[in-house]
Amino acid sequence: MISSERKVEFYKALVEKKTEYEGVFYVGVKTTGVFCRPTCPARKPKEENCEFFETAKQALLASFRPCKRCRPLSHPNQVTEIVQKLVEAVEKNPEKRWKDYDFKELSMDASTARRQFKKRFGMTFVEYARARRMGIAMKQIRSGEAVIEAQLSTGYESSSGFRDAFSRIMGSAPTLLNQTNVLKASWIDTRLGPMIAIADDRFLYLLEFVDRRGLEKEVERLRDKKKSAIIPGHSWPISSIENELNQYFDGQLTEFKTPVFYLGSDFQKSVWEELKKIPAGETRKYSEIANAVGKPTAYRAVARANGANQLAIVVPCHRVINSNGDLAGYGGGLTRKKWLIDHENHGG
Repeated sequence: MISSERKVEFYKALVEKKTEYEGVFYVGVKTTGVFCRPTCPARKPKEENCEFFETAKQALLASFRPCKRCRPLSHPNQVTEIVQKLVEAVEKNPEKRWKDYDFKELSMDASTARRQFKKRFGMTFVEYARARRMGIAMKQIRSGEAVIEAQLSTGYESSSGFRDAFSRIMGSAPTLLNQTNVLKASWIDTRLGPMIAIADDRFLYLLEFVDRRGLEKEVERLRDKKKSAIIPGHSWPISSIENELNQYFDGQLTEFKTPVFYLGSDFQKSVWEELKKIPAGETRKYSEIANAVGKPTAYRAVARANGANQLAIVVPCHRVINSNGDLAGYGGGLTRKKWLIDHENHGG
């Protein structure tokens, strides 16, 4: 999360259009719903209407769309035809899931599009399109706006476009609020970035950083297993975990009490329960977890179960490391994993 001092610095750079900040940050303008580069020629917004991001992907996941004047998804001094065409194509149809034949219809090679986006933005074009779709769903989850307000703020001229994009992620049109099987989804701001929490009135089912790779599939898997619609909203478990996360990041809590529900195999559940037994400030190796669950040769399966955890921080998969002491993978990113381990080791 960007510090308050850094935000002041970024706003000053935005007002003065300082070119040395190109690529350092992007600014989302709350009143227009677009995000820009620091040197955008448009009239500068008030500071309270600005939201700053270190990457374009973060801005997309926060539901901002790229500015048409400064084109933040293009090189400052060069707007490639491929990048321009693809960004425009996504804005015309944000709910679209791109396949190789879609690139052929635009007379371009899919691998070329992937390379250009990866080189400039640190993500492939398909990842960009996915982030844009996810951002649309996150917009309503984040603010709990009325459907029509969320539709207009994301730039849709038709309600069907917004509804389709939302339902692709969450499994139900946002107006269908009276279904029997409903899960509530809420946006939670934390020191390490925003998270999404999904729960019913009794249990927390999912807690993940919104920029986690594969989050869209995790939501889809949860939706399918529960046979439920997911709508923006709050419930007791969400309020509980939000309060506990605040205490955790303040160094006042190490064990979470919010009731959770595991959606996994018996083996996965046994691994997740074992993870919760690891004391804060300590780490375990995959082999040690395998021994603890009575499957000493199943350390690879333990690693897969670790990666399938849908309750970040609460089920502390970040406390598991490689046998050689390396941090190994983490869905929220290795930087966050290291921060969490250090935070717990030093008591906040």
